[in-house]
Amino acid sequence: MRLLIKNIGTIVGIDTEHRERIAGAAMDQLGRIDNAYLVAEEGRIAAFGRMEELPPIEADEVLDAEGGTLFPSFCDSHTHLVYAGSREQEFLDKIHGLSYEEIARRGGGILNSADRLGRASEEELYREAIERVHEIMRMGTGLVEIKSGYGLSTENELKMLRVVRRIREEEPIEVRATFLGAHAVARDYIGCQKEYVDLVCEEMIPAVAAEGLADFVDVFCDRGFFTLEETERIIRAGARYGMQAKIHANELAISGGVQLGVKEGALSVDHLEQMGQEEIEALKGAKTMPTMLPGAAFFLGMSYPPARRMIEAGLAVALASDYNPGSSPSGNMRMVMALAATQMRMTPTEALHAATLNGAAAMGLSHDFGSITVGKVANCFITKPIPSPEFFTYAYSTPLIRHTILRGAIWRG
Repeated sequence: MRLLIKNIGTIVGIDTEHRERIAGAAMDQLGRIDNAYLVAEEGRIAAFGRMEELPPIEADEVLDAEGGTLFPSFCDSHTHLVYAGSREQEFLDKIHGLSYEEIARRGGGILNSADRLGRASEEELYREAIERVHEIMRMGTGLVEIKSGYGLSTENELKMLRVVRRIREEEPIEVRATFLGAHAVARDYIGCQKEYVDLVCEEMIPAVAAEGLADFVDVFCDRGFFTLEETERIIRAGARYGMQAKIHANELAISGGVQLGVKEGALSVDHLEQMGQEEIEALKGAKTMPTMLPGAAFFLGMSYPPARRMIEAGLAVALASDYNPGSSPSGNMRMVMALAATQMRMTPTEALHAATLNGAAAMGLSHDFGSITVGKVANCFITKPIPSPEFFTYAYSTPLIRHTILRGAIWRG
């Protein structure tokens, strides 16, 4: 299958250096070509260039971009989009002044979602989740990580991850799965946290591995959730079964999760609303990707991560949606970019790299995704004609995406 896209107003997100990530000042440099074409063959980018240099090509399908801008697809490295029902009552509780931690102490939050998920069948979960997956595909996401963590029992964690596997097998979007049994302590184990950690390490992780259901292991390492020692034990248990670590860190307090993630070679440390200079220094030179979730800070009314300080310190940073029912009920990565720009002082170009190539790096997949590079998977989207690439972030709610390309084919879902 060969697809030719012609008359592209501008291609952005070009990387001819095959970089694993983009860091520091380079994050504000945008590779682009105006008046361009792109060829995808057998699902990968085969060529691109200026229209006047387009050689004769026999294509199975030709798409006229009509002057629209072509962006690499978003790479959303942190979502919880398999869940049952919704939690708008907690939305009202927040409006009435309750904090995230107060809602959790009252049995809401993650435990509320766990109760709902326990009552849902695998088929019901799939039907709900696939609507969200199609939603994010329409909004430009071509690579997504999906976590478990609303099961909190072996049976229900496996149920969630089987749904993720089905999505991965049936949809053209690239999917990675994360086991997050340590999202909270299950109701039956409240007051017996050590026993719950034992369950995660000795029963859940081996069961998940036996079915090959997870690429990564994650832990909510934060005040009121799991300690550094528990987090280390869990991610090392996952590592024994081939699951790379990712850590929820520093959302509610400076927890030490960033330093632990660096020490243990975690792919990413995520949230980072609470960050000091020590955390920034720890990340310098590390492979661990600091990943910010401004949708959660927006929805919860929390402080935003110090993106500007991290970039000026020379770090690469990633952006992700945190799509979940309680603290970020949206997978709109364009909105995430707008929040990064308006609330965290990231330029639209920095936000684009953070939401594409660096997001792919946070999943260990930047060799195949996240930029317009010959040989990479041909995942991209095309907008209506726009005055500049920055307009896409500036006019963040205007419907602009006209075509979605996944694995070198036009997705018409």
